Amino acid sequence: MPKTPNSFLDRLALRRALSRWSRAARAAHGLDLAELRQLRSDARQIRRELNRVLHVADARLTLPVIGADSIPRPLGTDWAWRPELWRGPIAPAGIAAAESRARLGQEATLFHDCKVSELTLRQIRNTRAEDLAPFGLRLDVFRFDGSFLSLVLDLPDSALSGLRKSHLVRLDMTVELEKPLEIFCRLNIKHGPNTEQVVRELPQGMGESWVEFDLAYTRMNEKRVEKAWVDLIFEGPQMNQIVLRDLTFSRRPRAEL
Repeated sequence: MPKTPNSFLDRLALRRALSRWSRAARAAHGLDLAELRQLRSDARQIRRELNRVLHVADARLTLPVIGADSIPRPLGTDWAWRPELWRGPIAPAGIAAAESRARLGQEATLFHDCKVSELTLRQIRNTRAEDLAPFGLRLDVFRFDGSFLSLVLDLPDSALSGLRKSHLVRLDMTVELEKPLEIFCRLNIKHGPNTEQVVRELPQGMGESWVEFDLAYTRMNEKRVEKAWVDLIFEGPQMNQIVLRDLTFSRRPRAEL
Protein backbone atom coordinates (compact mmCIF):
# COMPACT_ATOMS: atom_id res chain seq x y z
CA MET A 1 0.00 0.00 0.00
CA PRO A 2 1.58 3.35 -1.03
CA LYS A 3 2.56 5.74 1.74
CA THR A 4 0.21 8.70 2.13
CA PRO A 5 2.17 11.88 1.21
CA ASN A 6 1.02 13.75 4.30
CA SER A 7 3.65 13.06 6.98
CA PHE A 8 5.36 15.78 9.02
CA LEU A 9 8.43 15.66 6.75
CA ASP A 10 6.22 15.87 3.66
CA ARG A 11 4.44 18.93 5.03
CA LEU A 12 7.78 20.52 5.87
CA ALA A 13 9.06 19.85 2.36
CA LEU A 14 5.87 21.35 0.93
CA ARG A 15 6.31 24.56 2.92
CA ARG A 16 9.91 24.85 1.73
CA ALA A 17 8.85 24.24 -1.90
CA LEU A 18 6.11 26.88 -1.65
CA SER A 19 8.61 29.33 -0.17
CA ARG A 20 11.07 28.61 -2.97
CA TRP A 21 8.50 29.16 -5.72
CA SER A 22 7.24 32.33 -4.06
CA ARG A 23 10.79 33.68 -4.20
CA ALA A 24 11.13 32.53 -7.81
CA ALA A 25 7.92 34.33 -8.79
CA ARG A 26 9.14 37.56 -7.22
CA ALA A 27 12.55 37.27 -8.91
CA ALA A 28 11.31 36.22 -12.37
CA HIS A 29 11.18 39.80 -13.72
CA GLY A 30 14.89 40.28 -13.02
CA LEU A 31 16.29 36.98 -14.34
CA ASP A 32 18.26 36.76 -17.57
CA LEU A 33 16.60 34.81 -20.39
CA ALA A 34 18.61 31.60 -19.90
CA GLU A 35 17.69 31.42 -16.19
CA LEU A 36 14.08 32.32 -16.94
CA ARG A 37 13.87 29.58 -19.59
CA GLN A 38 15.10 26.96 -17.10
CA LEU A 39 12.70 28.24 -14.43
CA ARG A 40 9.82 27.96 -16.86
CA SER A 41 10.80 24.38 -17.73
CA ASP A 42 10.89 23.43 -14.03
CA ALA A 43 7.53 25.11 -13.40
CA ARG A 44 5.89 23.25 -16.30
CA GLN A 45 7.08 19.89 -15.00
CA ILE A 46 5.63 20.63 -11.58
CA ARG A 47 2.39 21.91 -13.12
CA ARG A 48 1.92 18.65 -15.04
CA GLU A 49 2.06 16.64 -11.82
CA LEU A 50 -0.21 19.09 -10.00
CA ASN A 51 -2.75 18.87 -12.82
CA ARG A 52 -2.76 15.08 -12.55
CA VAL A 53 -3.52 15.28 -8.83
CA LEU A 54 -6.23 17.91 -9.33
CA HIS A 55 -7.86 15.92 -12.14
CA VAL A 56 -8.19 12.80 -9.99
CA ALA A 57 -9.24 14.76 -6.89
CA ASP A 58 -11.90 16.78 -8.75
CA ALA A 59 -13.35 13.65 -10.33
CA ARG A 60 -13.56 11.84 -6.98
CA LEU A 61 -14.58 14.70 -4.70
CA THR A 62 -16.97 16.73 -6.86
CA LEU A 63 -20.63 15.84 -6.45
CA PRO A 64 -22.35 14.01 -7.99
CA VAL A 65 -19.90 11.21 -8.78
CA ILE A 66 -19.32 10.51 -12.47
CA GLY A 67 -21.10 7.28 -13.35
CA ALA A 68 -23.87 7.79 -10.80
CA ASP A 69 -27.21 7.26 -12.51
CA SER A 70 -29.85 7.85 -9.86
CA ILE A 71 -33.16 8.57 -11.62
CA PRO A 72 -36.47 9.44 -9.93
CA ARG A 73 -38.92 6.66 -10.77
CA PRO A 74 -42.68 7.16 -10.31
CA LEU A 75 -44.57 4.17 -8.91
CA GLY A 76 -44.97 1.47 -11.55
CA THR A 77 -42.10 2.62 -13.76
CA ASP A 78 -40.95 -0.10 -16.18
CA TRP A 79 -38.26 1.95 -17.98
CA ALA A 80 -36.12 4.95 -17.04
CA TRP A 81 -33.24 6.66 -18.81
CA ARG A 82 -30.92 9.67 -18.59
CA PRO A 83 -29.30 10.78 -21.90
CA GLU A 84 -25.51 10.66 -22.16
CA LEU A 85 -25.19 14.47 -22.09
CA TRP A 86 -26.23 14.42 -18.44
CA ARG A 87 -24.68 11.06 -17.57
CA GLY A 88 -21.00 11.22 -18.57
CA PRO A 89 -18.36 13.32 -20.31
CA ILE A 90 -18.62 13.74 -24.08
CA ALA A 91 -16.15 14.98 -26.69
CA PRO A 92 -16.19 17.67 -27.87
CA ALA A 93 -17.68 19.20 -24.72
CA GLY A 94 -18.96 22.30 -26.50
CA ILE A 95 -19.77 24.00 -29.80
CA ALA A 96 -19.43 27.73 -30.52
CA ALA A 97 -21.48 29.44 -33.27
CA ALA A 98 -23.42 26.19 -33.52
CA GLU A 99 -24.91 25.53 -36.94
CA SER A 100 -28.26 23.83 -37.47
CA ARG A 101 -28.03 20.03 -37.17
CA ALA A 102 -24.95 20.36 -34.95
CA ARG A 103 -24.59 17.22 -32.84
CA LEU A 104 -23.42 17.15 -29.25
CA GLY A 105 -22.60 13.56 -28.41
CA GLN A 106 -24.49 10.70 -30.03
CA GLU A 107 -28.03 11.52 -28.93
CA ALA A 108 -28.56 15.31 -29.11
CA THR A 109 -28.93 17.52 -32.19
CA LEU A 110 -29.52 21.29 -32.34
CA PHE A 111 -31.89 22.72 -34.95
CA HIS A 112 -32.50 26.38 -35.85
CA ASP A 113 -32.95 28.61 -38.89
CA CYS A 114 -30.66 31.52 -37.97
CA LYS A 115 -28.80 33.21 -40.81
CA VAL A 116 -25.96 34.05 -38.42
CA SER A 117 -25.49 31.70 -35.48
CA GLU A 118 -24.78 33.31 -32.13
CA LEU A 119 -25.50 30.13 -30.18
CA THR A 120 -23.12 28.15 -28.01
CA LEU A 121 -23.65 24.73 -26.46
CA ARG A 122 -21.48 23.36 -23.68
CA GLN A 123 -21.58 20.40 -21.34
CA ILE A 124 -20.89 21.55 -17.78
CA ARG A 125 -20.04 19.73 -14.57
CA ASN A 126 -22.74 19.77 -11.90
CA THR A 127 -21.30 20.41 -8.44
CA ARG A 128 -24.32 21.09 -6.20
CA ALA A 129 -25.18 18.61 -3.48
CA GLU A 130 -28.78 18.43 -4.74
CA ASP A 131 -27.77 17.47 -8.29
CA LEU A 132 -28.44 13.87 -9.27
CA ALA A 133 -26.87 14.16 -12.73
CA PRO A 134 -23.06 14.42 -12.96
CA PHE A 135 -23.30 16.82 -15.91
CA GLY A 136 -25.56 19.53 -17.28
CA LEU A 137 -26.01 21.38 -20.58
CA ARG A 138 -25.64 25.15 -20.98
CA LEU A 139 -27.09 26.91 -24.01
CA ASP A 140 -26.09 30.56 -24.48
CA VAL A 141 -28.17 32.54 -26.96
CA PHE A 142 -27.17 36.05 -27.97
CA ARG A 143 -28.70 37.74 -31.02
CA PHE A 144 -31.29 35.40 -32.55
CA ASP A 145 -32.58 36.14 -36.05
CA GLY A 146 -34.35 32.80 -36.59
CA SER A 147 -37.94 31.66 -36.08
CA PHE A 148 -37.29 28.45 -34.11
CA LEU A 149 -34.72 26.80 -31.85
CA SER A 150 -34.96 23.20 -30.71
CA LEU A 151 -32.82 20.48 -29.17
CA VAL A 152 -33.68 16.99 -30.37
CA LEU A 153 -32.98 13.96 -28.16
CA ASP A 154 -33.10 10.51 -29.73
CA LEU A 155 -34.64 7.89 -27.45
CA PRO A 156 -32.86 4.51 -27.23
CA ASP A 157 -34.25 1.20 -28.47
CA SER A 158 -35.02 0.24 -24.86
CA ALA A 159 -37.71 2.96 -24.82
CA LEU A 160 -39.51 1.23 -27.70
CA SER A 161 -39.33 -2.31 -26.36
CA GLY A 162 -42.81 -3.24 -25.13
CA LEU A 163 -44.18 0.27 -25.75
CA ARG A 164 -47.99 0.31 -25.63
CA LYS A 165 -50.76 2.86 -26.03
CA SER A 166 -51.48 2.28 -22.36
CA HIS A 167 -48.15 3.88 -21.39
CA LEU A 168 -47.48 7.29 -19.92
CA VAL A 169 -44.09 8.71 -20.91
CA ARG A 170 -42.72 11.25 -18.45
CA LEU A 171 -40.00 13.86 -18.95
CA ASP A 172 -38.36 15.36 -15.84
CA MET A 173 -36.15 18.41 -16.21
CA THR A 174 -34.23 20.76 -13.92
CA VAL A 175 -33.89 24.18 -15.58
CA GLU A 176 -32.08 27.44 -14.80
CA LEU A 177 -32.84 30.58 -16.86
CA GLU A 178 -31.51 34.12 -16.98
CA LYS A 179 -35.02 35.31 -17.82
CA PRO A 180 -38.43 33.61 -18.22
CA LEU A 181 -38.79 31.42 -21.30
CA GLU A 182 -41.46 29.16 -22.77
CA ILE A 183 -40.26 25.60 -23.36
CA PHE A 184 -42.38 23.10 -25.28
CA CYS A 185 -41.72 19.36 -25.30
CA ARG A 186 -42.85 17.29 -28.27
CA LEU A 187 -42.73 13.50 -28.27
CA ASN A 188 -42.46 11.96 -31.75
CA ILE A 189 -43.10 8.26 -32.38
CA LYS A 190 -42.55 6.87 -35.87
CA HIS A 191 -44.60 3.78 -36.68
CA GLY A 192 -44.49 2.60 -40.25
CA PRO A 193 -45.00 5.55 -42.64
CA ASN A 194 -46.68 7.65 -39.94
CA THR A 195 -45.40 9.74 -37.03
CA GLU A 196 -47.46 10.49 -33.93
CA GLN A 197 -46.75 13.75 -32.11
CA VAL A 198 -47.76 14.79 -28.61
CA VAL A 199 -46.92 18.33 -27.42
CA ARG A 200 -46.78 19.56 -23.84
CA GLU A 201 -45.62 22.88 -22.38
CA LEU A 202 -43.15 22.71 -19.54
CA PRO A 203 -44.42 24.66 -16.50
CA GLN A 204 -42.66 28.03 -16.47
CA GLY A 205 -40.20 28.82 -13.73
CA MET A 206 -36.89 27.65 -12.37
CA GLY A 207 -35.99 24.34 -10.79
CA GLU A 208 -37.53 20.91 -11.21
CA SER A 209 -40.54 20.40 -13.48
CA TRP A 210 -42.06 17.64 -15.56
CA VAL A 211 -44.53 16.81 -18.31
CA GLU A 212 -46.31 13.57 -19.24
CA PHE A 213 -47.29 12.22 -22.66
CA ASP A 214 -50.37 9.96 -22.62
CA LEU A 215 -50.12 7.57 -25.56
CA ALA A 216 -53.77 6.56 -25.22
CA TYR A 217 -54.69 9.66 -27.24
CA THR A 218 -52.48 8.70 -30.18
CA ARG A 219 -53.06 6.39 -33.14
CA MET A 220 -49.77 4.62 -32.61
CA ASN A 221 -49.52 1.16 -34.15
CA GLU A 222 -47.85 -0.79 -31.36
CA LYS A 223 -46.56 -3.47 -33.74
CA ARG A 224 -44.80 -1.04 -36.09
CA VAL A 225 -42.97 1.35 -33.75
CA GLU A 226 -39.57 2.11 -35.31
CA LYS A 227 -38.15 5.23 -33.69
CA ALA A 228 -38.90 7.88 -31.05
CA TRP A 229 -37.41 11.25 -30.25
CA VAL A 230 -38.24 14.36 -28.22
CA ASP A 231 -37.96 17.99 -29.36
CA LEU A 232 -37.28 20.64 -26.71
CA ILE A 233 -38.54 23.85 -28.35
CA PHE A 234 -37.40 27.20 -26.92
CA GLU A 235 -39.66 30.18 -27.70
CA GLY A 236 -38.01 33.62 -27.94
CA PRO A 237 -34.61 32.49 -26.67
CA GLN A 238 -32.60 35.61 -27.58
CA MET A 239 -30.22 37.11 -24.98
CA ASN A 240 -30.72 34.24 -22.56
CA GLN A 241 -28.69 31.54 -20.87
CA ILE A 242 -30.49 28.22 -20.52
CA VAL A 243 -28.98 25.61 -18.20
CA LEU A 244 -30.51 22.14 -18.21
CA ARG A 245 -29.09 20.72 -14.98
CA ASP A 246 -30.76 17.36 -15.43
CA LEU A 247 -33.09 15.60 -17.85
CA THR A 248 -34.56 12.11 -17.49
CA PHE A 249 -37.28 10.00 -19.09
CA SER A 250 -39.43 7.31 -17.55
CA ARG A 251 -42.36 5.15 -18.65
CA ARG A 252 -45.15 3.46 -16.78
CA PRO A 253 -48.53 1.87 -17.60
CA ARG A 254 -51.48 4.19 -16.98
CA ALA A 255 -54.05 3.16 -14.39
CA GLU A 256 -56.88 1.11 -15.86
CA LEU A 257 -60.37 2.55 -15.32
